[in-house]
Amino acid sequence: MEHCSSLGKTALLIAMAEGSMTEDYVSNARDKGFEVAVGKVGSMDVQKVIAAVETAAKREGLTNERYRAQHALYHAILDALQGLGRGPLQLGNVLRTVGLRFAIVKGPRTLEDLDDLWIAVGMYGMIGAPIKGHEHEVCGLGINHL
Repeated sequence: MEHCSSLGKTALLIAMAEGSMTEDYVSNARDKGFEVAVGKVGSMDVQKVIAAVETAAKREGLTNERYRAQHALYHAILDALQGLGRGPLQLGNVLRTVGLRFAIVKGPRTLEDLDDLWIAVGMYGMIGAPIKGHEHEVCGLGINHL
C-alpha cells in the first residue's frame, strides 16, 4: 500500500477511511514510521472539537507537556477547521453541528525528507443544521512543523 507516502495524504486517507480500511491505513502508516492517533467527535461547540483532537494526541503520545508540541498541534487543528468551515469555523452560534472522524499523524513531511518532524490533522465528516438530512460532507487538513 503506497498511499501513505506523505504526512498530509496519510492523515486525510486515515480520516476518510471506513471500517477495517482505517486500521489498514493506520498499520501501513506506522510501518512507514509515522505516529498516528485517530478519533471521532460530534459537537456544536468548536472548543469540544479542539479538545477531542488534543486529548487523542496526548493519549497516544504524539504531544507532550512542552509548549512547542502543543502549539504546533493547536495550529494544525485550526488549519483543518478552516478547511471544514470554508474560513473561520462557526458552529453552535450559527446553528451548525459537525460529526467528524479525525487522524493525527506525526513524522517527516515526506518519506524522502526524514530530517524534519511535522504534525498533521486530517478531518472528514458532515456539517450542517442539527437536523438529519440537512448536512453535507466536509474535509480539512492542517500541517505544522514541530
